[in-house]
Amino acid sequence: MQKKHQKVQILLDAIPHIKKFYGKTIVIKYGGSAQTSPELKEKFAEDIVLLSLVGIKPVIVHGGGARISELLEKLEIKSEFVDGHRVTSEETMRVVEMVLSGEINKNITSLLNHHGAKAIGISGKDSSIINAKPKADGKFGYTGVVTKVNGEMINNLIKEGFIPVIAPIADSAKPNHPGFNINADVAASQVAAAIGAQKVLFLTDTVGVLDKEGTLLTSLDKEDVEAYKEDGTIGGGMIPKVDSCIDAIYNGVNKAHIIDGRVEHSILLELFTSDGIGTQFLRKDNPNNGIDLEKLINDEV
Repeated sequence: MQKKHQKVQILLDAIPHIKKFYGKTIVIKYGGSAQTSPELKEKFAEDIVLLSLVGIKPVIVHGGGARISELLEKLEIKSEFVDGHRVTSEETMRVVEMVLSGEINKNITSLLNHHGAKAIGISGKDSSIINAKPKADGKFGYTGVVTKVNGEMINNLIKEGFIPVIAPIADSAKPNHPGFNINADVAASQVAAAIGAQKVLFLTDTVGVLDKEGTLLTSLDKEDVEAYKEDGTIGGGMIPKVDSCIDAIYNGVNKAHIIDGRVEHSILLELFTSDGIGTQFLRKDNPNNGIDLEKLINDEV
C-alpha cells in the first residue's frame, strides 16, 4: 500500500509542472547513447508520447554522428572535425544525407508511431524548412550555416497534431545542390527560436557542463560560458552545444538545458521534477526568471 501511495505522490508532484508546460512547444535534440541504445530508445519514445498526451508539443531534431562515422569508416572515406564540427566533402555529404534522412529519421519516426505518437519525419530540405549557406566561406565543405528556418511550416505541422522529427540537412539557394550538413545542436537551437519554443533540451552523453574539477555547473549565462571557453573548461564537441544553448535563450527561447541522455526518462526528470537534471542556460536579465511560475499557476487555477 505504501508503494501505491508513493506512486500517487509522484503523480501529484508532477501536476504543477504539467500545468506550466501545457500547450507549450518543447524542442528536443536527440542524440548520443539515447539514440543508439535499444533500451534508451524505448524510454525516449515513451517520454515523447507522454508529453504529447499531457498537452505538451514536442519537436525532435536528431543527430547521427556516430552512425555517420561508422559508415564513413566502412566506406574508407576520411572524416575530419574542427571545434566539434564535421568537415563535409561532397562524398561525405551523400553519406550524411543517406544516414540522417534515409535511415535514422525514419527509424525514429517509426518508433514513435509504434508507441502511439503521430510523428512525421522530415528533412530540412522538405519545403525548404531549413536553408543554409557554406560555413566559413566553404572551409568546412558542405557543412552549412543556417540562414533561415521556416517556423510557420513546422508550427502548421504541430497544429495538425503531428510531432515533427527533423533531420538536420539544409537546402541551398542553388538548384541541384546536394544540400548542407548542419550540426544537430545548432539546428535544434535555430528551430526552437523560429517556432517560439518554451524550452530546448539537448540529450547528450554527459551529466551536463562540468568545471575543471568535474563538478556539475547547474546554471550558466552568456558571460559564464565565454569565461569557461576562454580558460579551456569548455572545449571540443561541447562548444557547439553551449553556443547553441546561448543562441536559443538570446533569440526568444525561455530556457535551454543540456541533460544526460544515458539516464532513463531524463526528459521527464527535467520537465516534471522541481530539481531537474543537467545544466540549464538562462538569461540573467530575463524578468521571467524571477517569477515563481508554479505558484502563479496554482493561484490561477
